[in-house]
Amino acid sequence: MEMKDLKIKVCGMRDPENIRQVAALQPDYMGFIFYEGSKRYCEGYITPELLAELPSGIQKVGVFVNEATEVIRATVERYDLDLVQLHGRETPGQCRELKEAGIKLIKAFSVDDRFSFENTLLYERYCDYFLFDTRGNNYGGNGTAFDWEILKGNFSPIPYFLSGGLNLDNLQSKEFEKLRPKPFALDVNSGFEIEPGLKDVEKLKRLMALVKS
Repeated sequence: MEMKDLKIKVCGMRDPENIRQVAALQPDYMGFIFYEGSKRYCEGYITPELLAELPSGIQKVGVFVNEATEVIRATVERYDLDLVQLHGRETPGQCRELKEAGIKLIKAFSVDDRFSFENTLLYERYCDYFLFDTRGNNYGGNGTAFDWEILKGNFSPIPYFLSGGLNLDNLQSKEFEKLRPKPFALDVNSGFEIEPGLKDVEKLKRLMALVKS
């Protein structure tokens, strides 16, 4: 598979200087986690002013887990977020509420060998994108990849972000080349970190070079 047209989302940042360094690489999306249970929880580390400084070409994504619609809407307004990623057990009804509020949505699904893509059908009319992550003990950031063969069962017309343990090795593997249907974007996190919440800028530079080459 050609990597060159894939979008890149770097997720789980909170250190202001690190955020500026990553932004300088011009990824397509940057993700900020507003879930208190995450090691990469960003509230209290970032400010609306910091996000307002980001280059205009970078879309800001707020990541939420089982959060109330009102809280999500208030956070979107406060930080001027471009998209919301729902990474828990949110219902199609809540997705409808957010869509009706004018919010663009990425709905994440946790994938293992028992996953059925029928689970995504009720979300199609409300979500702009899907995201497929590895089912694990945490909501995201587990650092392991799922068996990409499973994605052959995904016939949805909704473009998807591939997530779950992506790193420079598996993104250059034969398994990745064979992956179908092709993802719209790669969502990278723990495989490009020095520690939780702090990204390895050199590794990200190499990833951006692969996508642009």
